[in-house]
Amino acid sequence: MNDCLTIKPHTIKLISRYLNIMTDEGIVSVPEAKEIISQLRNICEKGELRPVVVPKLINQKEAAEMLGLGLSNFKKLEKEGALPFKRRMVGSSVRYRNTDVVDYIMSK
Repeated sequence: MNDCLTIKPHTIKLISRYLNIMTDEGIVSVPEAKEIISQLRNICEKGELRPVVVPKLINQKEAAEMLGLGLSNFKKLEKEGALPFKRRMVGSSVRYRNTDVVDYIMSK
């Protein structure tokens, strides 16, 4: 982990403990607590907030566009197992969580 100038990893652990207490008491929702910790980690590691993404399912073409790939190249990489996110089947249609794609992009 990179040295952090704005938020120390130890501070994030402490805040996480307090958030766990608040989620147990119903003061903070679990998704909200996870988002807070995720944002703090990103600030620590990269010095910036993660983009806020409204979760939704996207098709292969949309996922390929987000990654800056052509559809055939995207399908090839997925078939080879080179992409870390998993496909979801909605009926007979292939879908991906856009948040998984964004997480992959942010990790690069």
